[in-house]
Amino acid sequence: MFTLSACGGWFEGAAPEKVRAAKANGFDALEILSWKDMDLSATAAALKETGTTISAILIQSKDPEKQALIANTHGIVWADAHQAFVDALGETLEAAKALNVTKIVVTTGNERSDVSRGYQHDMVVKALKLGADVVKGSGVEIVLEPLNILVNHAGYFLVTTAETAEIIREVDRPEVKILFDVYHQQISEGNVIRNIVNHIDLIGHIHVGDNPGRNEPGTGEINYRKVFEAIAKAGYEGYVVFECGHTEETPIVCKKMLALAEGL
Repeated sequence: MFTLSACGGWFEGAAPEKVRAAKANGFDALEILSWKDMDLSATAAALKETGTTISAILIQSKDPEKQALIANTHGIVWADAHQAFVDALGETLEAAKALNVTKIVVTTGNERSDVSRGYQHDMVVKALKLGADVVKGSGVEIVLEPLNILVNHAGYFLVTTAETAEIIREVDRPEVKILFDVYHQQISEGNVIRNIVNHIDLIGHIHVGDNPGRNEPGTGEINYRKVFEAIAKAGYEGYVVFECGHTEETPIVCKKMLALAEGL
C-alpha cells in the first residue's frame, strides 16, 4: 500500500514546525522540496521525534552558478550543465542522507531551439546515467518529472509519459525512475489511470492535485478515489504526495485527503 504525503506548504513555520503540524494532522509523511535554507539537524530531530518522513527533496545547489545551470531556464538538455548537475546531486544527496529522504526530484530544463529534440533527449539520458552513479548504493532514487506546458511550464522539454518512460528505459539504472504528477499529466495528455498502470514498474514517486486550479482532490475534474484505487491495485508502495494548494482550512483538508485512501 502506498503512503500519503502532505504538502509542506499547507503548514506554517520552518521545516521542523511543518513536520510536527503534518503529524498532528494525521500524516506520517510530508514533502518539503527545497532544502537549501533548511536547518537539517533540527528538521531531522523533528522527523525522529514524530516518526514522520520527508517524501522527497529537489535537486539544488548552494552555488548560484551551478544552480543557474540546472534550473529550467537551462538544464540538463545542455551538455555544459552536466557537471553542475552531478555536483548539485552530490550536495542534495548529503541533505537527503541527513534527513533520511529516499527520493530526489530532477527536471530536464526547457526545450532548446538550436538542436533537435533527439539530441536533447540524449543529453537527458546521459545526465541521468551520470546521476545514477552519484546515488548508487545510497538507497536514494532520482525521480524525473515531466511537466505540463499548457498552463504552468511553457517551454519545458519533457511533457509526455511515453517519452519519460523511454528515457528511463534508456538510462536502464534502478536508481532512476519517473515522477508521475497526475495534475500535470491530466493537462498534458489525460488517460491518467492507464498511463499509471502501464508504467507502474517505472514510477518511483507520485504527485497529485486536481485540475483545473491545482488544489486538493475533489475541487476539480479528476476522480481521485478511482485514481487511488488503481494505484493501490497496481501494487505501488511508494509515496503519493499532495503537491497542490487547498481551498479549506488545513485540518479539514487533511482529514478529507486521508479519507480518500481509506479502505484501499
